[in-house]
Amino acid sequence: MDLLIQNFQKHVDLTEEEQRLILSLVEKESYKARTILLKPGEIANITYFVIEGMIRSYTVDTNGTEHVLSLASPNWFITDMYSLVSRKPAQQYLSVINDAIVYKLSRENQEKLYVQVPKLERFFRILIEKSVVAHQQRLIDNLSLTAEDRYAKFCSKYPDFIQCIPQKYIASYIGVTPEFFSKMKARLLKR
Repeated sequence: MDLLIQNFQKHVDLTEEEQRLILSLVEKESYKARTILLKPGEIANITYFVIEGMIRSYTVDTNGTEHVLSLASPNWFITDMYSLVSRKPAQQYLSVINDAIVYKLSRENQEKLYVQVPKLERFFRILIEKSVVAHQQRLIDNLSLTAEDRYAKFCSKYPDFIQCIPQKYIASYIGVTPEFFSKMKARLLKR
């Protein structure tokens, strides 16, 4: 069964007809590493479902420092939710970390699916609720845990990411500079 359909089936049962409809409304696309899928100022019109590879969302501050907001590996969705929902310009970048294959679901086709397969509204509500909970917990962790504790939590929660993505993205995700991250990892290895 298709990975996307398996993902939907975690929360909603789909008929074969509904599965075919879904697959007819998504577009499979391959991207090379470092491809920018969305830039600040653009309106997000696509939700990406990762089949292979990884995608990150990030912002760049006035000093040119990147801040990784989220990472999406196979079987995950990613978009700039603020822009997709509000129809306002994106505030973040979406960029391919390593060569990726994705399904692209346009906002227009997502709306069609809500009408033609109403149970998908439930699926996306569940997905968004889980995302809000994860982002809230990450914010609390960033305010209350040490960098070492945040790294340990990242490693236990996302063990597959450690070898798949550059260390500078992990450093950014846990809220430290690459230099601090290197020194911290060296300290951890000595223990």
